[in-house]
Amino acid sequence: MQRSGTAFAASFYLKLQRIKPLMLVKPSFKKRLLLTTLLSLSATQIFASNNSEQIPIGKLPEWVVPESYDLDFKIDPAQKGYTGKTTIHLKLAQATDHIWIHGKSLTVKDVNITSAEGVKTKAKYEQASEIDGVSKIKFAKTLPAGQYQLVLDFNAAYDQQLDGIYKIEFEGKPYVMTQMEAISARQSFPSFDEPRFKTPFNIRLTIPSKYSGFANTQQTSEQTETSGWKTLSFAQTKPLPTYLLALAVGPWQLQKGPDIGATSWRKQPIQLRGIAPDAKAEKMQQALSETPAILKTLEDYFAFGYPFDKLDLLAAPDFAAGAMENPGLITFRDYLMLLDKDSPVSFVQNSFNVNAHELAHQWFGDVVTMPWWDDLWLNESFATWMQSKITQKLHPEFNADLERITDTADAMKSDSLVSVRRIRQPILSNADIQTAFDGITYQKGAAVLNMFENYLGEEKFKQGVRNYINKHQYGNATANDLISALAEQSGQGERFARGMKSFLDQPGVPLINTSLQQEGNKVFLNVKQSRYLPVGSKGDARSLWGVPLCVRYEVPNAASKVQCELVDQAESKIELKGASLGSWYIPNANAAGYYQFSLPQKEFTRLTAATEKLSNTEQLAYAYAISAAFNHGDINLLAVVDAAKKFANSDSRQISTALFSQLSTIHRHVLKTEAEREYFRKVLANLYLPKLNQLGYVSKTGESAEDSLWRSELVRFLALDIQVSEVRTQLLKQSDALFAQKQLNFAQVTPELLPTILAVRVQEKG
Repeated sequence: MQRSGTAFAASFYLKLQRIKPLMLVKPSFKKRLLLTTLLSLSATQIFASNNSEQIPIGKLPEWVVPESYDLDFKIDPAQKGYTGKTTIHLKLAQATDHIWIHGKSLTVKDVNITSAEGVKTKAKYEQASEIDGVSKIKFAKTLPAGQYQLVLDFNAAYDQQLDGIYKIEFEGKPYVMTQMEAISARQSFPSFDEPRFKTPFNIRLTIPSKYSGFANTQQTSEQTETSGWKTLSFAQTKPLPTYLLALAVGPWQLQKGPDIGATSWRKQPIQLRGIAPDAKAEKMQQALSETPAILKTLEDYFAFGYPFDKLDLLAAPDFAAGAMENPGLITFRDYLMLLDKDSPVSFVQNSFNVNAHELAHQWFGDVVTMPWWDDLWLNESFATWMQSKITQKLHPEFNADLERITDTADAMKSDSLVSVRRIRQPILSNADIQTAFDGITYQKGAAVLNMFENYLGEEKFKQGVRNYINKHQYGNATANDLISALAEQSGQGERFARGMKSFLDQPGVPLINTSLQQEGNKVFLNVKQSRYLPVGSKGDARSLWGVPLCVRYEVPNAASKVQCELVDQAESKIELKGASLGSWYIPNANAAGYYQFSLPQKEFTRLTAATEKLSNTEQLAYAYAISAAFNHGDINLLAVVDAAKKFANSDSRQISTALFSQLSTIHRHVLKTEAEREYFRKVLANLYLPKLNQLGYVSKTGESAEDSLWRSELVRFLALDIQVSEVRTQLLKQSDALFAQKQLNFAQVTPELLPTILAVRVQEKG
């Protein structure tokens, strides 16, 4: 799932969302979440004081298991709510006079339970915890263990927070759609709303005849009812958790996508369609046209055909998430799907990235699902990691390999805080579920997967993933299941498993300190590891990981050599065969490591001088390593400036601008006097003005999106962060032209520079 808060500015979407960090959600939501937690505890205490059994506000008891659902909904988008009937085929593992179930804000009118022998027993539905959505169903008598059919008739209002089954108005027309993840199915229908309960669903929708209705599977029949209604029946789903259920009702318009024919992995063709609000669907052609290639790439990787009977992509006008991986009915924010010839290149790239992310979920999350939310990373880390691989393969011009490095650096910044959580954080409450959708799960998790893939090799890693998917298809699996599959391919067994678990089960970023040492004719790399902490942090650096350390180093008569070792001791020594004491080396070959590294000053200097011998990804990772080393106190300001001189002339925008944030911090907070800042300003102007002058301050016809972004970043850095007068003067000229008449004349300014132009004008002229 791609998550976001509803108040984000459009500019945020120029970069792929990762996305449900709590800190990015509106403050009002944080307050509601805290209040929810407190009220939940109060409700639990009150109920428990009158009952001998504790309310299961986390996991439900294991002695009752749902085996399938029949769901009947009567939905009219013009109304304020809907009615429904839930029939759950379940198994009781013990005799009982009650069961616990999930339900929230539902009015349950009638409940009964029928045994396999046909004996019907009346039951009563009681809301035990409204906040947590936990209810108790009490039977008129004690029932023996066995198979049963539980039937609940209910009604509910459409949700007002874009969760569960909710209603939206778009261009004067009503629509109903769904968002069940993480725990909103319980407010949509009575259910066992946990990911471990994977069952088939049979869905029927009774809706006004003038509307269209969609669900996860293909429609199998349509029956005309009286008084302008019709009932749509859908094929039974594969086993799914409740959070993947999806519905849509309203004046939706269909757009047929390209044919997706049968393959060696899949015998049946796939029906691909776009769904959008009335008269908008034709704008989905761009996204639909990219989908077959993404799907084929995924099928080839997993050696497992697309597992569902259709594929609909729905563009939602109001959607709290960025996108949601519902099998057969993937939902997206509309801007991601509704593209045309005038759409910014960044929107087109973002559309592709998010589509790849959600399609990757069809295997990781949908076919194989975590049993509990502490393994959410199995869904989101893998989808984020796979999305990058797909984008790099199908659209190398999008520079997903460099985007991955930036995302890893961002994750390590957060992960260097002492308050950070671990990837597999215990989930003890509903509030814990919400906080798991963050950069640690998405970005750190993806970076850790990439690191271990680099260590194992792509083919071995892929085979481990294939074995994992095949073994657990349509069921549940944990982190241990995946680690076992990969460890088997590694040939290192438990040692490999311990190494991978060390990144999942403890917070923080490893710091790898290295230095060269010669012993006789051999050269060794001395390695020490600890926890990376910025200068001033009071955290404990005594941590240990199983780090898959890969080193690229200089050897005679060859470009370089790469050597990988699993470093799981506080101190170790690695022989670098063919190296000399004067060899340059980077202890992060292929830029795949999720760790910071530090070298002695002279070895940093040697590596900086050899940066052109590194790949683009390694150069970018090294730039971020320079920042981390400075913030850790390992190198001085001169080393940062020397690195900036090397990177400034790069042909890559990402590499050229990688040190902007660090240089800005130095200018603002490290330098003490105006004289120091003025000298620093001149040094940086000499480095970066030539590129800006080459690009110019005005967009050129036919220039690339990269050049446009590059101009924008250079201008913002030089004008606002470093405050170079020459650049600010040029921007003031454009601002004068903008305000020359009574009405703003936007034709006189370069669009991507407008925010910086306005900022400079306010600073200079008020």
